Amino acid sequence: MLSFLGNVIWFVMGGVFMALGWLLAGCLMAVSIIGLPWARSAFVIAGFALVPFGRTLIRRDILTGRRDIGTSEWGIIGNVLWFVFAGWWLCLGHVISALGCFVTIIGIPWGWQHLKLAAITLAPVGMAVISIREAEARFPRG
Repeated sequence: MLSFLGNVIWFVMGGVFMALGWLLAGCLMAVSIIGLPWARSAFVIAGFALVPFGRTLIRRDILTGRRDIGTSEWGIIGNVLWFVFAGWWLCLGHVISALGCFVTIIGIPWGWQHLKLAAITLAPVGMAVISIREAEARFPRG
């Protein structure tokens, strides 16, 4: 219930605009065949940016137990190219949004969420979105 409430407030307070930014980045990458791997990552993160509470990001190789092209050395190159062409402006958007949320005390949790998303904008290739409940079941702490 708290995740639902957090996501509703997130959506109303501007989370939808950053999700649209991710969708725009994905669409721009999808225009060419070369950009399709980045488009996939952008669309995955766009869904996460739309409703982030109750979900988390995890590397796909940790989740599946095997490497793929996005979690190999090619993924590192892909993340560097991503940062140059799209990552820096999405990161800047999340940091500015976080600062706007931090102005009020009640906005601090949403500001932290923007900072988490800002960090993922630096290297989204090779990431997967899963529920926090699934993450805790698959990877217990302790």
